[in-house]
Amino acid sequence: MIIKSKPLSLFWLKVGGYCLTIIFRIFFFNKLIIKPADIKSGHSYILSINHFSFGDGFLGFYLAYQVLIKQGKMKRLYIMSLKKQMEMKWWLRHLGSFSIEPGKYSVKESMAYAAEILNEPGNLLLFFPQGNLESCHIRTIEFQDGISEIVPQIKGNCQLLWSSNIAEYFESIKPSVYFNMLDCGTAKDFDFDRFKQEINLHHKESLKKNVRFTKEKD
Repeated sequence: MIIKSKPLSLFWLKVGGYCLTIIFRIFFFNKLIIKPADIKSGHSYILSINHFSFGDGFLGFYLAYQVLIKQGKMKRLYIMSLKKQMEMKWWLRHLGSFSIEPGKYSVKESMAYAAEILNEPGNLLLFFPQGNLESCHIRTIEFQDGISEIVPQIKGNCQLLWSSNIAEYFESIKPSVYFNMLDCGTAKDFDFDRFKQEINLHHKESLKKNVRFTKEKD
């Protein structure tokens, strides 16, 4: 049996996003630069991001706050988390987390629950398709099958979004983060192979723009 979410209200999401923005900009980062994608109204959203640090959940929430909550397009935040983590940290469910237990039969229940959430406009699922931590500077994103099991079960209108988040220091002792967003279409026209190809092409282009400014052979 999965542990279901008890997500924060929109009011607390706005308060949390505002506070996190101030904390990020004063204490942790030099610059936070978002290269946005077009966001569809009246949809739910899957926001997939590359997984390179323990703080990715906070970065994902910051991005959602800036491009979705502040624009009035998002109402609830959900995150798929390992069941063993949720059992140790009970408060995660109140931040939008629901459980998944890889290798167990309950995985199907977790996927169905994610799809059910995404049937409602304004709900957002923050998703890490790699499944493991990897450097933000890898050239190829390797995807687990999770998203391909969720999307076909979605009955409502759902937009798929990706962000290649790349951290660099350059002139500062504090890192800057570049959020390179990509509109990956909707659940209705989802094709997993095309989804992976488009994201990997986008990720390589993001690295070229954000990391190295001289011409380099692929």
